[in-house]
Amino acid sequence: MVNAYAQWPLQKVWGSGKSASADGTQWDMNAESLMAEHHVRYGGYGGIGYYLIADSYIALYSRFSTCGAWEGHYILDFIEENTSEVQPDTVHADTQGQSTAIFGLAYLRGIQLMPRIRHGKDLTLFRPSSQHRYTHIDTLFREQVGWELIRTMLPDMLRVALSVRAGKIMPSTILRRLATYSRKNKIYFAFRELGRVVRAIFLLQYVSSVEMRHLIQAATNKSEAFNKYVDWVSFGGAGLLSQGTRDEQRKFIKYNHLVANLLAFHTLVNMTQALQQIQQAGYPMDLAALATFSPYGTEPYNRFGDYALNPNRLPEPLERYLAFQIAALSD
Repeated sequence: MVNAYAQWPLQKVWGSGKSASADGTQWDMNAESLMAEHHVRYGGYGGIGYYLIADSYIALYSRFSTCGAWEGHYILDFIEENTSEVQPDTVHADTQGQSTAIFGLAYLRGIQLMPRIRHGKDLTLFRPSSQHRYTHIDTLFREQVGWELIRTMLPDMLRVALSVRAGKIMPSTILRRLATYSRKNKIYFAFRELGRVVRAIFLLQYVSSVEMRHLIQAATNKSEAFNKYVDWVSFGGAGLLSQGTRDEQRKFIKYNHLVANLLAFHTLVNMTQALQQIQQAGYPMDLAALATFSPYGTEPYNRFGDYALNPNRLPEPLERYLAFQIAALSD
C-alpha cells in the first residue's frame, strides 16, 4: 500500500520520502489492566503507540510500547522493519532523540538524525582537543572528545552496526543494552563519544540555521498531525485499548495504523481527481499552495452512518489519475 501511495504525483509535492519524523502518542487503557502504566507527561494509564511518518504523510512504521520505555530507542527500528520502497535517510524526532548513543548508532548506519532540541543551553558541546579555541562561542565547549576510546572500540561499534544491518539485532535492543550505564560497558561509552561528535556538529548547525529549525519543526508537526488523525480513525472505543493481552494491543496499533494509511490514500486519490478536473478546465494552480495540503482530512467522512456494501461494484481504474502533471503547475 505504501508503494502504491508513493507512485502518485501529488504526494511528491508534500515530500520526497527521503525524510521522516518519529513520535509517540498515548493510548488509554483500563487502570486495572496489568499491562497499563501511568505516563507522567500525558497523564492517565495506558501504553504508547510509536509511529514513523514519511514527509509525504504516509505512515511507514508503528510499534506499541510501555509508558516507561524510552521512545528514542525505537527511532532506528524502522531500518529493519520498513520493507517498502520509501526508505528515508533523515529522521526527525521529538526531544527524546537527543541521546548521544542514538546519534552515534544512527551515524554508523548512515542515518542523519535531526531531532527537536529541548534545553539546548544545557547541552554540552565537546571540542576536538584542548588546543582548539573558538571566537565568541568558546564557552559553549566545556569538555573534550575521547578520540582514543572511539579508535579502540571502533571495530566493535562497526560489528554492532553490521549486525543491525544484517537483521541479527534490532537497534532498540542494542540501545537498551547500551543504556545500562555500566562502567564496564565500554562500547556504550564509545557510542556516546561518537555521538557527542555528531551531535555537536548538528547543534552548531541547528543554532546557526533558521531554515533547519523550520524544517525540523515542520517535519515533527506532521507526526503530531498523524497522532491526531490516527486517534480520529479509532472512533469506536474512544481511543481505549480494551484488550489486556499484549498481542491484541499490538494488533490494535498495527490495524489502526493500516486503516489510517488507507484513508489517507483514499483522500489522496480524491484530491488528485479534483485537481485534475480543475487543471483540465484551464484554471491555474499554485504549487506552493498545494504543498500546504494534507491527506488527513476528516470533514467529508461520516463515521457513524449506515453503509450498504455492494460486492459487485468494481472500483474505478486509477491509472488515468496517475498521469496528473505536477510539472504543469505554476510556481
